[in-house]
Amino acid sequence: MTDDLVARTRTFVDEQVIPVEDAFDGDVAAAGGDRLRVDLQKLARAAGVFAPHAPREFGGLGLGMVERAPVFEAAGRSLFGPMAVGINAPDEGNLHLLERVASPPQRTRYLAPLARGEQRSAFAMTEPPPGAGSDPSALRTLATRSSGGWSLTGLKKFITGADGAGFYIVMARTSGEPDSPGGATMFLVPADRSGLRVTRHVATMDRSMIGGHCELSLTDVPVGPDDVLGAVDEGFHYAQVRLGPARLTHVMRWLGAAQRAHEAAVAYVSSRSLFGAPLARQGMVELMIADNEVDLAAARALLLTACRVLDAGGAGREETSLAKVFGAEALGRVADRATQMCGGAGVSADLPIARIARELRPFRIYDGPSEVHRMSLARRAVRRYGVSP
Repeated sequence: MTDDLVARTRTFVDEQVIPVEDAFDGDVAAAGGDRLRVDLQKLARAAGVFAPHAPREFGGLGLGMVERAPVFEAAGRSLFGPMAVGINAPDEGNLHLLERVASPPQRTRYLAPLARGEQRSAFAMTEPPPGAGSDPSALRTLATRSSGGWSLTGLKKFITGADGAGFYIVMARTSGEPDSPGGATMFLVPADRSGLRVTRHVATMDRSMIGGHCELSLTDVPVGPDDVLGAVDEGFHYAQVRLGPARLTHVMRWLGAAQRAHEAAVAYVSSRSLFGAPLARQGMVELMIADNEVDLAAARALLLTACRVLDAGGAGREETSLAKVFGAEALGRVADRATQMCGGAGVSADLPIARIARELRPFRIYDGPSEVHRMSLARRAVRRYGVSP
């Protein structure tokens, strides 16, 4: 089934999605935003490739992590592909979180429409300095007890997909002080809840993420007991439930984009002659082609190792960090080499390479900067191999 689904997903993306991406140079807002999403998802359903990760009870295909890796990669060949088949961030990560943590009423109210593509969502944890970012314990958004539950007040920043989302998963502090571990709670907040506003889009170098990267203002936003996702004060724990798989699915999607950039570059240098020989036969270009092959293969290998751990029920914190750090950096190298191989064409809109390189660069920051993952990996290594003083 998976091989057939991969083939059908690639055909759908190549024939239906890539032409739209090419026409608008990967700018999702210029291409139509939510109107485009609805149109492409209708075509994806007709092709039988929509929501490969979603639970079967909500119309999805229910694939595990290993099974979904090549499917997500096929979708990721286009910058709009994940959106078209319903596996784009942050919706895909939020769906996984809701599947694991949501109560039965919350599954009906939030998970079902998200899985069917009837709503988008956003995950609101990151804050302006000195609030939560790479260090979530700096969380400053407050949930204050009220007669009906809680009242949320705070500011959020870089909230992907916020503009047009149907609901938000908001992380707020219910106990403790900023910079203390624990004390965070997740709340499900419908977009029309009073006191919640999208105040602006933060202009970033990437342009393919529907709903942008926004600032949110929360002013006495009322939430009740039924809006609590999971248990009170367990928000940081649930964040790990979400982030591990989400990091891997990022790698899956960006593998598809990097593979497409590589293929476009190899096709270009194979048809271009320089100094009396095909450019693809020049030694320095051959090295870049070979290094891209190595980076792509190694990224897939680390990805699948981590996927197997998650499918087996493990937390996979080390494995997901390894795959995320290496994947983000290796795929960036692939896109950069592809750009260099193609010269002027590589930095133009005539090929997809420049826009893929543009979209890939933030991946070294999103879902944990490489430096933070390296710190975590180093500390684990010291615990394993270090000598106690």
